[in-house]
Amino acid sequence: MTRIKSDFLIIGSGVSGLFTALKLAPLGSVVVVTKKADYESNTNYAQGGIASVFDDKDKFEEHIKDTLESGAGLCDLEAVRVLVEEGPTRVKELLDLGVPFTRNQTGELDLAREGGHSKNRIIHSLDRTGSAVEQSLLDHVHANQNIRILENHACVDLITKHHLKNKENLPLRCYGAYIVDTETGEVFPVLAKKTILATGGAGQVYLHTTNPNIATGDGVASAYRAGAIVKNMEFYQFHPTSLFHEQGNSFLISEAVRGHGGILREIGGRPFMKDYHEMGELAPRDIVARAIDDTMKKRGEPHVLLDITHRPANDIISHFPSIYERCKKLGIDITTDPIPVVPAAHYMCGGVATDLLGRTNIADLYACGETTCTGVHGGNRLASNSLLECLVFSHRIANDIKSEGKLEYSSETDLIPDWNKEGTTNTEEWVLISHDLIEIKTIMSNYVGIVRSDMRLERALRRLKLISQEVKDYYNRTTVSLGLLELRNLVKVAELIVRSALLRKESRGLHFSTDYPEDRTPSRQDTILSHQL
Repeated sequence: MTRIKSDFLIIGSGVSGLFTALKLAPLGSVVVVTKKADYESNTNYAQGGIASVFDDKDKFEEHIKDTLESGAGLCDLEAVRVLVEEGPTRVKELLDLGVPFTRNQTGELDLAREGGHSKNRIIHSLDRTGSAVEQSLLDHVHANQNIRILENHACVDLITKHHLKNKENLPLRCYGAYIVDTETGEVFPVLAKKTILATGGAGQVYLHTTNPNIATGDGVASAYRAGAIVKNMEFYQFHPTSLFHEQGNSFLISEAVRGHGGILREIGGRPFMKDYHEMGELAPRDIVARAIDDTMKKRGEPHVLLDITHRPANDIISHFPSIYERCKKLGIDITTDPIPVVPAAHYMCGGVATDLLGRTNIADLYACGETTCTGVHGGNRLASNSLLECLVFSHRIANDIKSEGKLEYSSETDLIPDWNKEGTTNTEEWVLISHDLIEIKTIMSNYVGIVRSDMRLERALRRLKLISQEVKDYYNRTTVSLGLLELRNLVKVAELIVRSALLRKESRGLHFSTDYPEDRTPSRQDTILSHQL
C-alpha cells in the first residue's frame, strides 16, 4: 500500500498553499495536495486585488484604521498591524516572481480603491488579479524539484493520536493526513514533519456563492474533527454584487466596479445606497449587502442594478475586461446596460484559530489563508485584505518552521496504520449525497443568510443535526469518495456556523440578528468552539 513521507505536507493549492510551498522548498521536500487541477482555487477567482500601502500619501495607520473599522470591533490589533506593515514586502516578492500587476502611464503601480478604504491602495492585474498571482506562483512551483503536486487528491482526515494505539499519554500532534486519490479511490497516509492547511473557504455551504465547486470547508472541518479550535464562524461575508443570471449568477462583479464609480440602483433606476450609509457605494461590504437585501425585500424584486454606463466605454472595457467579456456572452453589455446583481456567499471570516505565526493548538499543524481566523478580519473583512493575509502569514509560517532548525519525524510516525476500509462497500447511491447537499445549501440560505433570528437558527440546527447523523452513518459504511468527503465537511461547517451564530447575542459586522439588532458588546469577544476527542 502507498505511503508517502515528506518534510512538509500542504493541503490546498491557492496562493497560501503555493506561496508557503515556495518558502519551505529550500528547507526540504514538499507535497502539495489539491482536489482538482492545480490552478483551481478561490485565489484564481479573486478579481479585485491586494490591499497594501505603496503611495506616499497613504500611511500604515490609515490602512490599519480602515481594517479595524470594517472589522466591527473584533479585529486583533496586533494581527492587523502585522498584516499591514509586512504587506508591502510580500507584494514586492510577487513583483520579483513576475506577477504582471497593472501600471499607470508613468510606469508606477496603478492603485485602485474599493469599499471601506480611505485611500487608493489596491494593487491589481486588471480584473484578473487572483489568476495572475496563481499562474506566476504555479510556474515557480512547477520549476522547483523539491515540490510535488498531487492533483485530484483530497484530505480524508488529519492524522493525530486518535489513529494510534496506546494514545492516552500522547500530546495532541499532527503527523500528516490520510489522502484519497479521487480517480482510483485509494486512501493512503502522507506523513510529514509539519502539515499546513490552506484549503480556502466554504462558499458551497450556500446556494449562491462566488466560490468554485471545491470550496467545501475541508480545512475547517478536518481540523475541528482532529481537535483544533475554530473561531468566529458566524461571520460569513456575502459579496454584495454577484451577477444575477440563470447561466451565471455565481459570477463575481468585483468591488472595484463600485470603486470605479458604479452606482447601485433599484430596478426602476433610483440610486439607494445613500439611504443606508454616508459612504454610499463605498460603504463596507456588510452594509452594502444588507442594503441590497433590504431593498430587494421591500420592493419584492429579485435583484438590483449596478450601473457604470456613465463612464466611457473604452475606460470600462480596459479596467474590467473579464467582467465585460463574461457579461457580453450572457447578453449584457456593461458599457450600455446596468448589471443585475444579488448578494452571494463570498468569504469565510472565521476559521481555524491560529496565532501570529500560523500555529494551531495542535502541535505541528499550521493553517493559513481563508481557512483560518488570524484576527485580521474581525466581524467583516475589508476588501482585498484576503490575498495580503495569505502572503503575510504564509511567510510567517515558513519563518517559524525555519527557526526550529533541523526537523525530525515524530517517534510515532512509523506507528501510523495504513487506511482500513474493512466493513465498507462501494455504493452508487449518489442520489443520497446530492439530496443531502441540496438540503444543506437550502437550509443555510433560508435560515443562516444575511439576516438571521434565533428561531431560524434553531430550526436550521435541528435539521442539520439529522443530516449530520445520516452522513456519519453513511460515511462509516461506505467507501471514501470525493462527493462523500465534501458532504461530510459541508454539514460540519454548516453546524459550526449555526452554533456560533446562536452564541452571539448581538448584531455585529456580518452577523445581523433581528432578535438583537442594537445590542453591541463594547469589548472584543470571540466565539470559540472546540471538539473534545
